[in-house]
Amino acid sequence: MTADAPEADKRRVADQAYDAIEAMIATLALRPGAPIVEAELIERTGLGRTPTREALMRLVANGLIVQLPRRGLLVSDILLAEHLDLLEARRVLERLIAATSARRATPPQRQALLEAADAMMATVAANDLAAYMQADQGLDRINHSACRNPFAVAAVVPMVIQCRRFWYAYQHQGDIGEGARGHLALAQAIAAGQPEAAAQAADALIDYLRRFAQQVIE
Repeated sequence: MTADAPEADKRRVADQAYDAIEAMIATLALRPGAPIVEAELIERTGLGRTPTREALMRLVANGLIVQLPRRGLLVSDILLAEHLDLLEARRVLERLIAATSARRATPPQRQALLEAADAMMATVAANDLAAYMQADQGLDRINHSACRNPFAVAAVVPMVIQCRRFWYAYQHQGDIGEGARGHLALAQAIAAGQPEAAAQAADALIDYLRRFAQQVIE
């Protein structure tokens, strides 16, 4: 048991590094095309070289960072032309995850989803985009845990991150009130144990994201 503890600690630190760097990319603190300087990231996160490198490898796998010959690591570009295709792929996964969560979520997870959705609604009055996105991320994590389908979650997470970054890049065209209400409907359907209603709520959220994307692209 004690032999496993250092490895568990290592994974937790690597997750911290991943979350920190992902947040920098998603919120455009690291902008598209920016070079990745490992020493700077270590200083900004306060974490070590090994977890930072592990986080960067995961971010490359998720498409947020690209590795180019003779140029090293760069933050990937936001590809407008591909974003609608991404949303259609995400739609299928989100329907599956929502319906499965409605069937499999534990009572504490159902309550936590409602609390996360309420937190999102509370950010609307304050027009606090940063708090809105944090609550959104928290709701996603509960939903992903509740569905207990690691394959669907592994496939959807890179898409979620790309959508989050797209939102930050073009937030002046978004309506967080509509987004919060959509997440509340999703959380309520999952909490009530209604798979079909949960899938429909997930569809409605993708419809909302698609309208937002079309406004940007047009």
